[in-house]
Amino acid sequence: MEIHQLRYFCSVARTGSFTRAAEQENVAQPSLSQQVRKLEREIGSPLFERLGRRNRLTPYGEAFLPHASAILRQVAEAEALAMTLKQGVQGRLRIGVIPTILPFWLAPRIGEFTSLFPDVDLQLTETITQRLIEHLQSGELDAAVVSLPVQSPDIVCSELFREDLCLIVPPNHGFAETDSARLQDLGKERMLLLREGHCLRGDVLTACTRARVEFTSVFESDQIASIVPLVATGFGISLIPHMAAAQAAGCKVISLDQKSFRRIGFLRARHHLVSKPMKSFFTWLRALDHL
Repeated sequence: MEIHQLRYFCSVARTGSFTRAAEQENVAQPSLSQQVRKLEREIGSPLFERLGRRNRLTPYGEAFLPHASAILRQVAEAEALAMTLKQGVQGRLRIGVIPTILPFWLAPRIGEFTSLFPDVDLQLTETITQRLIEHLQSGELDAAVVSLPVQSPDIVCSELFREDLCLIVPPNHGFAETDSARLQDLGKERMLLLREGHCLRGDVLTACTRARVEFTSVFESDQIASIVPLVATGFGISLIPHMAAAQAAGCKVISLDQKSFRRIGFLRARHHLVSKPMKSFFTWLRALDHL
């Protein structure tokens, strides 16, 4: 069992595709597939179900994934520590994050980065994607963590993982008795959304459009934290990212039968120099568990 095999396995698990994983790992797809098959033979169990263009983890793969991720994370931490000791990673690092990622995923983990790189002056900015792009283009930010895709010729995008959207309803809602629901069954519901400009709003509207769902928007906010208590009191329902589900106090969290997801990744300006702190941050991001 080799480190690159674990990295290829985790990349396929993250992207759901051998082709996309090969692109991200900068390796030929047949070579990546061969290494994953070698890993499966060594473990003695299939890790993926090959379903046409999509690949789904088997129960063995689901059990193996957190351990593989932990190993890669430890390797990345060791490499980062060695880099710090050998070369010194220091200087200012300005990172932008959208509001639907920072409090739920990055903030609980950022202390680890600052511990690994105490000489990096990390500065965080929270705002919507369009403003983050403008700050990247102007040189006010070094990188940004957002929901993809982002269409801009002077911005480089790198996907980290894909995250399911889930439904939240009040405890007395008809769906509260089940653990899964169909988007098609949400027609005519009172929907609570984020305002225009938030990526999550676009992800929710895209999912509903694909499912041909018509709903009534009764409230719009800039914060999921404002939507959750309104759902809990029966004012309406909403779709939120899985990473926010743990903070949906008073609501029933329901998975969707037809998976709807958003893509999480990071951005940098194409023409800006990639500094040592940026490289260290990107390496650290890729090693994080996405759950």
